Amino acid sequence: MGSKTSLYEKHQQMGAKLVDFGGWDMPINYGSQVEEHHQVRRGAGMFDVSHMTVVDVTGSDAKQYLRYLLANDVDRLKTQGKALYSGMLNETGGVVDDLIVYLMTEPDVNGEWFRVVVNCATREKDLRWMADHTAHFDDVALTERPELAMVAVQGPDARARAESVLSESRVKLIENLEIFQGVESEGWFIARTGYTGEDGLEVMIPQDEVADFWQALANAGVAPCGLGARDTLRLEAGMNLYGSEMDENISPLVANMAWTIAWEPADREFVGRTALEQQRQEGVDQKLVGLVLETRGVLRSHQKVIVNDEEAGEITSGSFSPTLGYSVAMARVPANTGDSCHVDMRGKQVPVKVVKPSFVRNGEKVFS
Repeated sequence: MGSKTSLYEKHQQMGAKLVDFGGWDMPINYGSQVEEHHQVRRGAGMFDVSHMTVVDVTGSDAKQYLRYLLANDVDRLKTQGKALYSGMLNETGGVVDDLIVYLMTEPDVNGEWFRVVVNCATREKDLRWMADHTAHFDDVALTERPELAMVAVQGPDARARAESVLSESRVKLIENLEIFQGVESEGWFIARTGYTGEDGLEVMIPQDEVADFWQALANAGVAPCGLGARDTLRLEAGMNLYGSEMDENISPLVANMAWTIAWEPADREFVGRTALEQQRQEGVDQKLVGLVLETRGVLRSHQKVIVNDEEAGEITSGSFSPTLGYSVAMARVPANTGDSCHVDMRGKQVPVKVVKPSFVRNGEKVFS
């Protein structure tokens, strides 16, 4: 038996199929993964993401610590609640984890602090890595927040349905939220973020309040969804999964994460910078691309990619796309790969289209 979130009994009551995920008993689906996927694309769905790890970073050196720890620069956060996506790298430029960090106070005020959300499967490694790097700073404290549950409400109707069950004071606070921004409200933290390619909210909420919130959302027509739909949704959106598109041996320059590296100011030292600058100067020999198979068949992780008649790459994530009606994948291939290649499917070389690694956003096809 694995760890259980505060919604475990709700999942059982609603008929979830529970599986082990990073040491947690989590719902893979509630009957139909495809239907849950469509609910998010066409209406509103909700996910229990309480297994994610929330860490508050405080102290007078909190900003400088995160500017050193992360490849992206938290100095870019100029508004309270604003969020930043970043890789946390090792000295060779590999990705220890990817994460979101929020500025929790007005910028550049005394007592400025941040909230970091990292992956559950990498929790112990991440916490150890983060703690080890506090040694470079005099005043930094890391506080894990296991008492907070987390619910993601996603889809074109997600915000409206969530607002229908929130208090008037909370609705007023979130109605003007920008994308990638959050706000605190009476012990809750509500952010306009997500992992599906749809608009929506991620709500950090005390554990003893989350079951009632989940039930209220269900009563408002928000469909409970499992990790299966979450994976096909993020794949359609071209969003990376740690351990698939990136890991400690994969550079963000290879993982389609170059946009998350803040090269300026040039004098900002961050972990992995020297290695990344060398890679950028020398050039990388691989890239992450999207693959599209519009004929029959399903692209799967670890299938080999054939470029110029040579086995030269591998699918990192692949699945049938419920929105598009055919299979898509992300793959790591040679940097000189053109707009087509082949995938080895049970010994047969099947032609596929090569596109930018994003397929669906806000319910619409985004590649040509």
